[in-house]
Amino acid sequence: MLLGAVSVSLISFAQEKISIVPSVGYAWRVAETPSGLSREEKDYIKGLKSGVHFDISAYYNLRAVSVGLKFSNYSASSNGWISGYDSNGYIVTVPVSTKDNITFFGPAIMYSNYADSTKHKLFFDVALGVISYTSKTGTVKGTGSNLGLDAGFGYQYALSKNFMIGPKLGVTAGTLNKMKLNGTTVEFGKDTKEGLTRVSLSAAATFRF
Repeated sequence: MLLGAVSVSLISFAQEKISIVPSVGYAWRVAETPSGLSREEKDYIKGLKSGVHFDISAYYNLRAVSVGLKFSNYSASSNGWISGYDSNGYIVTVPVSTKDNITFFGPAIMYSNYADSTKHKLFFDVALGVISYTSKTGTVKGTGSNLGLDAGFGYQYALSKNFMIGPKLGVTAGTLNKMKLNGTTVEFGKDTKEGLTRVSLSAAATFRF
C-alpha cells in the first residue's frame, strides 16, 4: 500500500512538470519578391514562399511559466522557368527545380494557464536560437545560418487533464547576411539579404506528463 501511494504521488507530480507541444500546419514567407521578374519567374518564386510548417517544444513547468527547448522546420519546393543570357548575348530560358528548408532550434520560455481548472487554455511562447537555411537547385546547394526568433500564441481546449488541442498562430524571424554556395561563401549586400521570416497557422496539441 505504501509503494502504491508513493507511485501515485510520483505520477501526479510528473504530470504537472512536463509539457510536450507539437504542431503542424502551413506557413508563408513574408520577404518581398524582387522586381523586374517575368511572370514565369514570379510563379516559380511564389511556390517557394509557402510550405509545410512543423514545430515541437518540450517544457519544464513552473506553474504559469515553463522553460525548455523548441525546434521548428519549414519546407517548400517549386518547379519553373528562369531566363538569362548565354555567352553570345541571346536570351535563354531553362527549367529549374528548387527545394528549400528552414530550421530553427533554441531555448524557449512559455506562459500558459494549463494549471488552471478551466478547459479553455491559452499559451504564449518565445524562443531565441539559431535559424538555418538550405536551398538546393540542381547541383547548386546553398546553406547559411544566423540568430533567429520563434514565437507563437495559441488557444486549446482541454479534452483531459493531460491532453489539449487547438489552433496556433506563429512567427519565425531571421535574415541571412551571407551563404555558402557549393562551399563558396557569398556576402549579401544591404538590399539583397535573404529574408527567412514567415508566419504560420497550425494545429497544436499539448501532452502533459
